[in-house]
Amino acid sequence: MPAKVTAAPTGYEEGLRWAGGVEWLVHPEETMERASTALATDEGVYLVDPLDAPGVDDLLAEFGEVAGVVLLSNHHTRDAGLFARRHDVPVYVGADVPDGAVPDLAVPIERVAVGERLGDYEFIEVATGTALGAPWYEYALWNGETLRVGECVGTADYMRVGDEPLGVMTMRRRHPPTALRGLEPERVCSGHGRGLDENAAAALEAAIANAEDDFAKALLQNGLDQARTVLAALRSDLRD
Repeated sequence: MPAKVTAAPTGYEEGLRWAGGVEWLVHPEETMERASTALATDEGVYLVDPLDAPGVDDLLAEFGEVAGVVLLSNHHTRDAGLFARRHDVPVYVGADVPDGAVPDLAVPIERVAVGERLGDYEFIEVATGTALGAPWYEYALWNGETLRVGECVGTADYMRVGDEPLGVMTMRRRHPPTALRGLEPERVCSGHGRGLDENAAAALEAAIANAEDDFAKALLQNGLDQARTVLAALRSDLRD
């Protein structure tokens, strides 16, 4: 199984779908399991960490007109610029992300402050600081029912330990996303892995609570795959 597939996609696989959105995976066979999400709001559809593939625009059209593209991490851009140009919308990034950490996408960039809203979704700070010596700025979107996270939490195999339905990535387990504690989502969607809509609130709380205690186990079980995903991202581009 490749850590990250860089070949042009021939299609996509639909993930979680609900009345207010849908997610899709372009290369579900890769270790990273990069997932993209469309969130429908009264302002239009916000595309979160999107990857393009044949047929995706037909999927998005089911939920309305695209209002913007959102990047929840400073560590990837995926196909944000492509979608922004195609739909003539801006790309939204965190207001605290340094200018040098925002790649030139040749599209309008809008800064979103923590606590501001995109439609009915609040922009939440998940983590700021460094990881592996590099700047780390990560955010989430939350509307009281759906939580869309970027990097720290997900259902991808390399992020989970044992029978965890939802896990914290190994490189973040020593500093888990405690900002998400206390939320009670009906569903959790992530940038890595399919969304979870079964006992999602309990799974999120357990993932955060057990992250540090299970670090050694995660390092043994997933450390190699975590390293492979980091190297794959560094060797290709920012579409991680």
